[in-house]
Amino acid sequence: MTEKKETKKVESAHKSTENKVAVTKAEGFSVRGSILTGTVVSAKAPKTVTVERIITKYIPKYERYKKSKSRIQAHNPESINAKEGDVVRIGETRKLSKTKNFVVLEVIKKGEQ
Repeated sequence: MTEKKETKKVESAHKSTENKVAVTKAEGFSVRGSILTGTVVSAKAPKTVTVERIITKYIPKYERYKKSKSRIQAHNPESINAKEGDVVRIGETRKLSKTKNFVVLEVIKKGEQ
């Protein structure tokens, strides 16, 4: 009976890795490293978006939360074409330019315009 349980565990582990590969496939880019979520604040540069993410961190000394912002330049493929206000998922990839090493994977929510 223990053999049957082991095979089920292996099958379920194999299925979970397939899902990760499907999510992390971007158009012509191998995505490895961090996968982050943020809001597009600028889409003025060609094929580039600026994604802003808000990070909340707990400060134990003061028993309060601190909010900080981080802006990341990401490649915006023509097939996705994210606009300002969109909530997007970005993944880390190879260095694309001096400031870009992320690529937009998907648009989670369209912004209101």
